[in-house]
Amino acid sequence: MKKKSVVPARTVAAAVLALCAAALAPKAMADDFLDAAKKKVEIATMTKEKWDGPTTGPKAAAGKTIVFVAGDMKNGGIVGVSKGVEEAARAIGWTVRVIDGQGTVSGRTAALNQALAVKPAGIVVGGFDTTEQKAAFSGAAKSGIPLVGWHSGEQPGPNDKAGLFANVTTVTDDVADVAASWVVADSGGKAGVVIFTDSQYAIALYKARAMEAVIKKCGGCTVLSFEDSPISESSTRMPQLTTSLLQRFGDKWTHSLAINDLYFDFMGPSLTAAGKKGDGSPKAVSAGDGSEAAYQRIRTQRYQAGTVPEPLNMQGWQIVDELNRAFAKEKWSGYVPKVHLVTAGNVGKDGGPKNVFDPDNGYRTQYKAVWGK
Repeated sequence: MKKKSVVPARTVAAAVLALCAAALAPKAMADDFLDAAKKKVEIATMTKEKWDGPTTGPKAAAGKTIVFVAGDMKNGGIVGVSKGVEEAARAIGWTVRVIDGQGTVSGRTAALNQALAVKPAGIVVGGFDTTEQKAAFSGAAKSGIPLVGWHSGEQPGPNDKAGLFANVTTVTDDVADVAASWVVADSGGKAGVVIFTDSQYAIALYKARAMEAVIKKCGGCTVLSFEDSPISESSTRMPQLTTSLLQRFGDKWTHSLAINDLYFDFMGPSLTAAGKKGDGSPKAVSAGDGSEAAYQRIRTQRYQAGTVPEPLNMQGWQIVDELNRAFAKEKWSGYVPKVHLVTAGNVGKDGGPKNVFDPDNGYRTQYKAVWGK
């Protein structure tokens, strides 16, 4: 009679422990991801009271005329940064002319060519990228006129290939990460997300894909839909699109992410008609640019929970400072503002009472000191 093989108790225990560890590993990873998201949100919502920008640079060049070429003056972010440029230009003693690209590729081409014809000392490219306007940017490079961009590419700093002295922006990946991390944190790692973008802008598509990547790393989260809709047509498209998405996904749609607040300007009536509460799902967070309407929605908790705004006015001052460095044949400042998240909890800080993100860090005084003004 054969003896039965006996598995040692120690081996059985080890196997059981291994199985338990394997079962617990995904949950531990999910908990770590959720904790990391919460930490990112905590840091991003802190007040911005300390100046971390340049403290040295060339003195003010005298009597310059610059042109601000706006991608679309219906875009609140572009309007905000143009006002910052105008304010800084007054402080440094320059003249500014604004030309509106009117939200179309052909309009932006015409506006940029018009700016070149004026032969200004410098040109600001406000809210459109170099990929779209290769020919016009090539003409600018040949003219020798310094160009500084705002949101004119995915990354901050110089773009020698496109002829940009500097691109002024926050780090796109960080903006996307913070916006998506809020959704992960708010949902407890169980969000059903719709993402809105406009692929005619390279930076918009890049940002949206970066947000999508974060949500997909969240094991319990789902990207329900990735919506590519022209931002300039939001007023006509978003009401019906919102209704359609509600019909498709119902209560599975818990959160919205967008590359700009403008998408959320026209969702409210459709959400109200569907019986959705202003502070309920789907909760909306924008990865730019912090419009006045967005601040009002966040403050009153009406169909928007957060925005990752650009410090638009401060960036206008940085643009003027970068042009001043270009005129002096110096390198760009290297300054990249840190990402900030506005929610109902901190909407009253850093310019919030005026419905803008305007850091309480004394940037105006700092830049004027650099310029000798």
